[in-house]
Amino acid sequence: MSEKHPVVAITGSSGAGTTTVKRAFEHIFQREGITPAIVEGDSYHRYDRVAMKEKMAGGMSHFGPEANRFDKLAELFETYGKTGTGEKRYYLHSPEEAAEHNARLSVDKQSGEFTPWEEIPSGTDLLFYEGLHGLAVDDENDVAQHVDLGIGVVPVVNLEWIQKIFRDSAERGYSAEAIVDTILRRMPDYINHITPQFSRTDINFQRVATVDTSNPFIARDIPTPDESFVVIRFADPKKFDTDFVYLQSMIPNSFMSRRNTLVVPGGKMGFAMEVILGPIIERMMDRAR
Repeated sequence: MSEKHPVVAITGSSGAGTTTVKRAFEHIFQREGITPAIVEGDSYHRYDRVAMKEKMAGGMSHFGPEANRFDKLAELFETYGKTGTGEKRYYLHSPEEAAEHNARLSVDKQSGEFTPWEEIPSGTDLLFYEGLHGLAVDDENDVAQHVDLGIGVVPVVNLEWIQKIFRDSAERGYSAEAIVDTILRRMPDYINHITPQFSRTDINFQRVATVDTSNPFIARDIPTPDESFVVIRFADPKKFDTDFVYLQSMIPNSFMSRRNTLVVPGGKMGFAMEVILGPIIERMMDRAR
């Protein structure tokens, strides 16, 4: 962990809502004049798209250490904390991303491949990671020990499955049977390598639907933000001098469910993130500077 070069990790499974957190941080960075080194979790997969499809046919999932470079991610977090730089690469999700990075690096990579490893430029204020494994720990690697601020974003599991089913069906054309097979194949790695991370985070944002999601495989639509609450759990409120009275006054219709847990309306999730995380990032930057 580092005061001079902080590492911020946002961890959440696919479709969990990490995009909302990313947008909240973008607003915070802009307001505070912060230049982040942005790292995407997909960049630390072990295999490119073609090779991963072959591995998945043999039963591998994206969630486990066999499919990811936990060693390189831990190395990056540790090196950045000490020096403010380190090695990263990009996973090319689309032909447009491939064209952009090919022009930048003078390489010839295709969608589904990785760019070469490159040094993070000096002069960034903090490292911002968003992906599946920001607080991963296995027998050989401990990514979490190098994180200064860990944020978990996770809906209750039935809601997570509903979101995945709708996304994979609408955006990728997968059948319901194929999506269920993917969920089942991932379950051991989900239990062993995804969920334990949420016990290592500093703050968790968990979306809970207020409509019936008891059978996610027949749901007709995704519950809207107004049909949900967000449960925000602080592992140690004293660590960040959390003022719950102030937060409740700022976020309408919020309430405390436990001494370290704030509940806010689902539609206020992004706003709550900025109100909670903005002062934390500001203090981190004050110490670093």
